Amino acid sequence: ITCSLFEGAWVRDETETYPLYQSSSCPIIDPEFNCQMYGRPDSGYLKYRWKPLNFFRFNGVEFLLNMKGKTVVFVGDSSYGVSISFYRAPYLDVDVVQGKRILRLEKVGENGDAWKRADVLSFKTGHWWSHQGSLQGWDYVELGGKYYPDMDGLAALESGMKTWANWVDNNIDRSKTRVFFQAISPTHYNPNEWNVGKTTVMTTKNCYDETAPISGTTYPGAYPEQMRVVDMVIREMRNPAYLLDITMLSALRKDGHPSIYSGEMSPLKRATDPNRADCCHWCLPGLPDTWNELFYTALFY
Repeated sequence: ITCSLFEGAWVRDETETYPLYQSSSCPIIDPEFNCQMYGRPDSGYLKYRWKPLNFFRFNGVEFLLNMKGKTVVFVGDSSYGVSISFYRAPYLDVDVVQGKRILRLEKVGENGDAWKRADVLSFKTGHWWSHQGSLQGWDYVELGGKYYPDMDGLAALESGMKTWANWVDNNIDRSKTRVFFQAISPTHYNPNEWNVGKTTVMTTKNCYDETAPISGTTYPGAYPEQMRVVDMVIREMRNPAYLLDITMLSALRKDGHPSIYSGEMSPLKRATDPNRADCCHWCLPGLPDTWNELFYTALFY
């Protein structure tokens, strides 16, 4: 099931099954992801389902009953005796010294103590490593006892991933805890990547006005270099984490981003500045719900 789960294509589903829920019935959706609330005019992007060879629909009650009395480091809330936790924090230690944030690439953060007690751990990383300027999560990087004001993103990711992998291998009892790693989520800022082979060069700069997935089973653009690092590090683990390989299937969903329909943008900016479209995050309801279904399938089947 591992291979077939992440191989497939997006197919239109006109039944009432999709979307799995309505944004109006889910008050915890962050404004920046609530595309329908902030004026997205189309809804077709909500009617696609992933069709691999083996796939099981998410059943919330079944999930809660199967995990009764256990701890899942994930996201949510429950009255079924399932403890679900969400850590929005880097794996690694980030100290503040004299007002400067120091990312220690060889040290796991304090959250690690909580991870040891979980029955299920699901990790992910990706865009955090490529942020620059005010969005960058550190001022200095510490590696090998030396401090660097800047560092190649891929090199930093590899060092950080190896620190995480070594920590998991040495600290997590895999007979008691299942470990998952969610692959990197792609962005869609360059239309020429998904128009490979076409004679017309795209003039738009992002995912603005995209309303349908890329057809077929493979993404025509380049495989993300960050995922090559993730693949390598996980393969080298003594007991590899289960890779939730959502990169390729997500790369096909150029239509799934908030674009200009985000609570982060004012109505004026939405009307006049499509070049500032968000082609990094994802609408909710939307693609992340499929990620959760894949996690559910991998966990129970």
